[in-house]
Amino acid sequence: MSETYKLMINGLERELPIIEINNQLSIASFVILGDTELVCHVAPLLAEKLPSVDYIVTAEAKGIPLIHELTRIMNKKEYIIARKSVKAYMKNPVINRVNSITTKDEQLLCLDGKDAALLKGKKVAIVDDVISTGESIRALEELVQQAGAMVVAKAAILAEGDAADRDDLIFLEKLPIFE
Repeated sequence: MSETYKLMINGLERELPIIEINNQLSIASFVILGDTELVCHVAPLLAEKLPSVDYIVTAEAKGIPLIHELTRIMNKKEYIIARKSVKAYMKNPVINRVNSITTKDEQLLCLDGKDAALLKGKKVAIVDDVISTGESIRALEELVQQAGAMVVAKAAILAEGDAADRDDLIFLEKLPIFE
């Protein structure tokens, strides 16, 4: 197996290192943090595919630069981040738990009560960099639904493995897994 995977997204190429998750599974590591060129390249492509929404929500941290650029392109004044721990400034946080393929332990997802109030009754797109098993996006969907929002889109730059076969996801390219 090659030690890298060549990813092409609408003319933009990246060489992704292949990393071992466990003895049976390796993935191409796709990290958008710090890659301004990639984020600015893919955000308009994803924005074209999204329906009309009131808010865009992501979990910290890798989706943040993407939804920042998406909201700028879509002329939204703000976006909402589900934090991975309850912060001292949060009043009446809304909390959910998630197990992700790239994280060893269970994680919290938390919305500040102020953000949850903004989402109530609103149409929301939940966005991430990569959707693989779907656990993170499912937990994020449950979290915003607990806040009273209607999820009208689930989107990512890449759909990894079986996620690419789902018809409820919006994505730009498929990413294979390596067994």
